[in-house]
Amino acid sequence: MNTSATDSKAKKRRRPKVPDYLVKEVLDGIPVYYKGYRDVMNKTKTPEEIMADGLLQATIKFWLSMLLGKHLDLRNYWIVSGEVGMHLSHKNNFSHDLMVIEKSVLPPERISNRYADVPAKLVVEIDTEIEYGDELPTETYIHRKTQQLLDFGTERVVWIFTATQKIMVAARGQDWVICGWDKPVELIYGIQLNMMNFLEEEGVVLDKPEEA
Repeated sequence: MNTSATDSKAKKRRRPKVPDYLVKEVLDGIPVYYKGYRDVMNKTKTPEEIMADGLLQATIKFWLSMLLGKHLDLRNYWIVSGEVGMHLSHKNNFSHDLMVIEKSVLPPERISNRYADVPAKLVVEIDTEIEYGDELPTETYIHRKTQQLLDFGTERVVWIFTATQKIMVAARGQDWVICGWDKPVELIYGIQLNMMNFLEEEGVVLDKPEEA
């Protein structure tokens, strides 16, 4: 008798099912949990404690919405932020911090409480407070999610990392680029994101970045 196989099956049977509300996304059929979901299941934290944005994340999200709204013709684009759902396929349901979508592909009559199912022109993500599957690396999650979005038709995916103060830009048909916050990067249509200038203008002072 294979004791190790029996023990493994017993552990799987004992593992409690994770409630749907603690699953942030599904990527290639693999659940992506909110970081700290086990603490909620153990009743040492509330769902709000692990799901809510920090002040810096929320401020960046608001600023980006205002920046894009200032430069884009809002008659032609939706700028949506929050945990915005996107359905790519039956194995891929994502949530995004910010999206720019053309109204020509998502006309007003298609707006509902369902997930978006058309590619965005731009997706912006701020940090990665997740636990991916059975402890798969966060880097794997970032790369897989980004590639899925580009394959789906999204033109640019921008990741903003507050701990390391780095930005990653992935554009279709181009090499992915990682740079520091002191470098300006293009969001879309020549609209520049300069995190360092924004923080200095607002008087926001942050700790030194963590080592990448």
